[in-house]
Amino acid sequence: MTRNHPHISRRTALRTVAGAALVSVAGCLNDNGGSGTPGDGTTSPDGNGPLTRIAVEGTTLVVELSEEADIDQVNLIQPNGELFGKRDVAAGAQQVTFEIGTAYAPGEYRVLALKGEETVVETTTELRPEIQIQDVGLYRNNPDKPWDEVYGESETDRIKNGEAFVTVENTGSGPEAITELIFSEDVPNPIENPRGSGMHETDQVVVSPGETADLFSNSFPFGSESEDGMGCSPDGNSGQFTVIVETRVKGNRVTSTYDVQYSGSDEMTDCEVTITEA
Repeated sequence: MTRNHPHISRRTALRTVAGAALVSVAGCLNDNGGSGTPGDGTTSPDGNGPLTRIAVEGTTLVVELSEEADIDQVNLIQPNGELFGKRDVAAGAQQVTFEIGTAYAPGEYRVLALKGEETVVETTTELRPEIQIQDVGLYRNNPDKPWDEVYGESETDRIKNGEAFVTVENTGSGPEAITELIFSEDVPNPIENPRGSGMHETDQVVVSPGETADLFSNSFPFGSESEDGMGCSPDGNSGQFTVIVETRVKGNRVTSTYDVQYSGSDEMTDCEVTITEA
């Protein structure tokens, strides 16, 4: 199952309300039909060409046209020079879209506006995701997260001592899919990681440009101590663990390492867990 609408942080929601729902990924068209990128990274229409804006909305590339646009087709060309797709422009239409999904090749794409066989204008747009790990935490330390919504109220007692979340942000210009979540090294129960994708009841989480999402674990990295794990003790234990996030579009692993302190009784259910950036 694919979760296309992950939990969005309050910070992202406020930023969206402020006007960042569409993340621009193309420069403005200049007088000679070329392209340029303003300092703020947004498209600045100059009113001299048929293409006024190119932006990513979710997993869709949106091409906006001027009211006076005299074109009948828009083509999208992949970084390798092959045609990604073409869209006919109906009379009076001011927008065409390309569903790029999360299986596209990252890189520089060309957008061509055509009249018949003639290219009226051509510009480029960068589609390149960039995932960063922003935060990691446990149920016991973050009860304000929507645990009941994700796991169901009947699962609350089961997950509150072992499940974790990881917050990621896409700071790039194209959508990305998270396909695996792994906790390794000094966690109480590393042998279960990952269980499936490592994320609760989903095989991927799609993160659009400018979006922040919470990934909820499907295993118990901080649950009962396994033979190979680091557990709690009255004298305290400390170590480091690494969060690993695997991505589809860029096909890489994003990692972040944290210091962790375990203190309290020998039982993880009564253990105090403190996590800080390494």
